[in-house]
Amino acid sequence: MHQEPIRTAGQPLGTATKALIMLHGRGGSAADILSLGRHLSVGTYALLAPQATQYTWYPQSFLAPTTQNEPWLSAALAAVDRAVAEAVDNGLSPEQIYFLGFSQGACLTLEYVARHAKRYGGVVAFTGGLIGDKVNPATYTGDFGGTPVFIGSSDPDFHVPVERVRASTALLTQLGAHVTEKIYPNMGHTITQEEIDLANKLIFNK
Repeated sequence: MHQEPIRTAGQPLGTATKALIMLHGRGGSAADILSLGRHLSVGTYALLAPQATQYTWYPQSFLAPTTQNEPWLSAALAAVDRAVAEAVDNGLSPEQIYFLGFSQGACLTLEYVARHAKRYGGVVAFTGGLIGDKVNPATYTGDFGGTPVFIGSSDPDFHVPVERVRASTALLTQLGAHVTEKIYPNMGHTITQEEIDLANKLIFNK
């Protein structure tokens, strides 16, 4: 499948001591998600945002069987992998690499890190859960080694059922992540200032 370029902002990768990989939602863009960086405590970070082909990482709901979202899902995971490789090629260790996503991008964020669990700098998922018609522990391997993770979501949310958020938190915890899950009543499908403040406090201000 066609590879879109990785958009960047923040500090140059060659001099940054941390990198944040940012994944936009369905219908969004790399530029959209990079603009969120102005509200985060990431002034010293390099920001890397892959762009989804035709503005969507995969065509069906994230709750569909994964086979129905192929080959797009594999291509999306590969796009995240390229961003990680770019950070590593510039001398950053996994502990210096952070992840953030919104909505479809939050689902992709959680899916990627759970499939490659290790000690990362931190993970932020604004409204998302692990991908598939069910959470299959056999898909995920590794050890997060205490990686801090923040997951914020609404109850209800039209796209992301709270049951999947909770199942995702449970699985990430089993893999050794230190997960802070916040479910907001009737928040809507958005990112709130409270979520941003929590992400800064729990993840980026460490």
